[in-house]
Amino acid sequence: MKKYLLLVLLIIPFNMYAQAKLEKMLDERQSLHQQWQKSESKKSGIFGNRTKKDMIETNGWMSRIIQKDNQIMDELKMLGEIEKTEITYEKNDYKFISQKQEREIATLKRALQEKDGQIVERKSDKRTYEWTTFIFFLSTLTLGYLYWKKVKGKFTN
Repeated sequence: MKKYLLLVLLIIPFNMYAQAKLEKMLDERQSLHQQWQKSESKKSGIFGNRTKKDMIETNGWMSRIIQKDNQIMDELKMLGEIEKTEITYEKNDYKFISQKQEREIATLKRALQEKDGQIVERKSDKRTYEWTTFIFFLSTLTLGYLYWKKVKGKFTN
């Protein structure tokens, strides 16, 4: 867990740096595009036509734009991989948390079942005590009645 947290804390500044780098690359591409447009409008040939040199210069700017586009695409792929890695780590963190919660729930359910068993056992013990007390009361009452009859029988004879 600490490893993931450390990794996320390291990736956040890197992610901000990557975003700034991407913004810089987009600004550079915009600048290259403006240079290409200037080159495209350049006509240094006779009668205002474009020369071979003008076209080579235009192609050079286009090549630089394509290279910059490739750099931007590589940067975007890298950012996508970073985000995918972050999502994977978050998913694993949530999975770990949910498994931990499931274990705790199972433990609590087991404890609850044990308590329910103890309650049933105590009720059973209480019932046994109540019946024992009731039988003792009845037997005492019966013995008292029999003793009273016996004592009463001695005085009447």
